[in-house]
Amino acid sequence: MVSLNKVMIIGNVGGEPEMRYTPSGHPVTSFKVATNWVYNTPEGERKQETEWFTVVAWNKLAEQCNQFLSKGRLVYVEGRLRTRSWEGQDNLKHYRTEVIASRVTFLEKANVGAGIDAREDDNGGGELEPEDIPF
Repeated sequence: MVSLNKVMIIGNVGGEPEMRYTPSGHPVTSFKVATNWVYNTPEGERKQETEWFTVVAWNKLAEQCNQFLSKGRLVYVEGRLRTRSWEGQDNLKHYRTEVIASRVTFLEKANVGAGIDAREDDNGGGELEPEDIPF
């Protein structure tokens, strides 16, 4: 049976990227991306909703995102969804759904088309073990 896990978003970076390294030395960068959805209510009122995504990039893609992204920049992110779970200090199970980036393209005029694809990376996007994740 065929399955597909793919997500594509275009939005603005919501803060400065945070780059860390796994215990085995692999770079990983996380950043937030905000997307907006504008719609009209049945009463004719125009409304806007913002959805926030946590994006995680690995290896060469992580280094590029850390170097070139900054708050407010418009980006296209392509990847897959991954949900992690852990037990917090409150003894409750917590969940986080993230976009594991395979491609990030910077969409501003000066950098149209500039970006990097994780498939160009030596490690194919970095399939690492959960214990390697530094956050």
